[in-house]
Amino acid sequence: MKQLKKIGFILLTFTLIVACNTKNKNKHEEHQYKESIYYTCSMDPQIKEDKPGKCPICHMDLTPMQKDNGASNEISLSDQQIKLGNISTAIVSESQSNLEGSYTGVLAINQEGIKSISARAMGRIEKLYFKTEGDYIQKNQAVYQLYSEPIAIAKQDYVAAYRQLAMPGDFGKNAKNMLDAAKQKLVFYGLSNAQIEAIKKTNEVSPYTTFYSTYNGTVSEIVATEGSYVMEGAPIVNLANLNSLWLETQVNVNYTKSLRLGQTATISFTDYPMKSIKAKIAFINPEINPDSRLLLIRMEVPNPNLVLKPGMQANVQLTQANLKGIFIPVDAVIRDEKATFIWVEKSPGIFQNVMVETGIESDGMIEIKSQIDPNKKVVITGAYAINSEYKFRKGKDPMAGMKM
Repeated sequence: MKQLKKIGFILLTFTLIVACNTKNKNKHEEHQYKESIYYTCSMDPQIKEDKPGKCPICHMDLTPMQKDNGASNEISLSDQQIKLGNISTAIVSESQSNLEGSYTGVLAINQEGIKSISARAMGRIEKLYFKTEGDYIQKNQAVYQLYSEPIAIAKQDYVAAYRQLAMPGDFGKNAKNMLDAAKQKLVFYGLSNAQIEAIKKTNEVSPYTTFYSTYNGTVSEIVATEGSYVMEGAPIVNLANLNSLWLETQVNVNYTKSLRLGQTATISFTDYPMKSIKAKIAFINPEINPDSRLLLIRMEVPNPNLVLKPGMQANVQLTQANLKGIFIPVDAVIRDEKATFIWVEKSPGIFQNVMVETGIESDGMIEIKSQIDPNKKVVITGAYAINSEYKFRKGKDPMAGMKM
C-alpha cells in the first residue's frame, strides 16, 4: 500500500513539473513573439512603436511588423515578395562594349576667326558705314571715316615732297627721299596705294580719311560710335568668319579618360533634324567644374554654306569603342546624397547592399568601377523595391552610418 502511495506521489510531482515547464515555455514564446513585433506606419516608416496605436504624424493606424534581426545592411525577402517586386539577379563580369555619350550644346562664333578693324591713328570717328551687327562686309568695302590731324600732317608732308621733286639741284634730289619716307608713313597709317596716288594727283590735303576692310566677314561687334574719339589701335568693328563655328558642351568627368584632341563626334541639330555632320574635338579644358563635376570640350564645326547660325542648339554623340569594364543597368544602382550602392544576393532570399563607385553612364548602362564579388549575384531589376522594403522595415536608409 505504501508502495502505491509513493508511486502516486512521484507521478503527481512529475505532472506538476511538466505543467509548470509548459506554462513557462508558452509564456517565454509569447514574450519572444511580442519582442519580435513592432508597429510602424506605412506612410512614415521611421515611426516604430512597441504597441498598437495611431501614427503621430499622419494619424493612420500603425501596422504590426516582424522585426528583421539580420545584419544592418541586409534584408530577408520571401519568394512572394521577390516575385511581386520583379526582383531578378545575375552574375556580372567584365565585358567589352561600345558606349555612346549624348550631350547638348549651342553653336557659337569661332573666336579664333575674329578679325578686328582698328583705328590706324588717333582721331574722331566721322562716319560708320556699317551700324548693324550681322551685316556682311566684303574685302575693300568702306568701313569708317576718320578725322585725324596726324594723318593730315603726313598727307601734307607727302604733297610738299612731291612738289619739291620739280625743283633743281639738291632740292630735287632730297625730295625723292622725303617723298619715299612720307609715303611709308601714309602706308603705316593704312592708306592704300590708290588713296596715296589720289593725293598726288589732286594736291589736296584733307583731314578726313576713309578706311576700307582688308577682310571678308560678318559684323560680330561694333565697338566705336560716330562722333567718338579713338586712340591709335582702338577697335572699331569686329568681324567673324562664320565658315567655321564652335560647339561647346560639358561631359561627365568619368567619360573623359578616353577623350582626345582630334577625336570625331557626330553632331545633329534641332533646327535641321535630318542633317548631321562630323566634327573634331579641338579643345579639352584642363580644369573640371568643381560644382557640376563636368568638363568642357569644344569642337570646330564646318559651315561652308553658312546654313548653320550661332545660337542654334546641337546634339553631340561621342562614341567610346571597345571599352572594357563591368556594366549593369542604371536602375540597378541606388543613388542618394550620401552614397551610391547596389544590392547583391548574399544567399537565397537574403539581400545585402554594397557601396560602389560608378563611372561612365550611357544607353541605360552604367560602369561599376569597384570590385564586385564574382560569386555573388547582383540585383539587376527591382533594386528600388528592395530599398523601399528595407526603409519600411528598418525605418532608416541602408547607407545610414556607413563611411564614404
